[in-house]
Amino acid sequence: MTKLELRNVTKGFEANNGASSVTALENINLNIEEGQFVCFVGPSGCGKTTLLNILAGLDKPTSGEVILNGQPVRETGPDRIMVFQENALFPWLKVIDNVEFGLKMAGIEKEKRHEIAMHFLDMMQLKKFAEAFTYQLSGGMKQRVAIARALVTDPEVLLMDEPFAALDSQTRDLLMVELQLIWARTRKTIVFVTHNIAESVCLGDKVVIFTSRPGKVKKEIAVEYRRPRLSEDNNLYSYQRKILDELATEVITARKNEDAI
Repeated sequence: MTKLELRNVTKGFEANNGASSVTALENINLNIEEGQFVCFVGPSGCGKTTLLNILAGLDKPTSGEVILNGQPVRETGPDRIMVFQENALFPWLKVIDNVEFGLKMAGIEKEKRHEIAMHFLDMMQLKKFAEAFTYQLSGGMKQRVAIARALVTDPEVLLMDEPFAALDSQTRDLLMVELQLIWARTRKTIVFVTHNIAESVCLGDKVVIFTSRPGKVKKEIAVEYRRPRLSEDNNLYSYQRKILDELATEVITARKNEDAI
């Protein structure tokens, strides 16, 4: 069943100082199924994060529309939660208070929200750090806290904007496995933006490849392989090669566009 549908989504930005406007996205048509893990990849500046913001309701398309569960998306809502590259945690709060924050804002009573938060901290293997302050945690642990905070409100769609990009390779590989296990348990619909081809193949049921700006859907590649996947699995290389072949010309075009500015 289709969870999210993008119909002819185009996004343009007005430039300053009388310069011509910039089209970031052009005629994006895409279906994302219920419980599907979809990765967006493309050259820098192709509009992946802009599209994620539109899905979240943080931005609006210039034309076209996003449909969630048969209804148009016009604003933010608890059915879609974003996890950013920077974890955006409150450093003055303890881990448990960070994870409970959304539940508290929703008016959930104290004992119930504590129970829910501890459940997800346990899922993220952070239960024993519940009373620690976030500044005491490693980068990978902070991102796990951010994911737990996103999951406690039980969103229908989890939107993730390069959440592992700033982490070292070992931590990233561990979190990729953990995220696959969490997805298997929760069956959330996940849309994940990344520049890392190996990461997209390791995580995604489907990898959506975007052209250079203006971003268009160039190709969708289904990754039909057992889970959990490891990034070093040689059997995934053929999928990586397909994506790399599609991206090669787009990266060259993106660089030429940058040189022309």
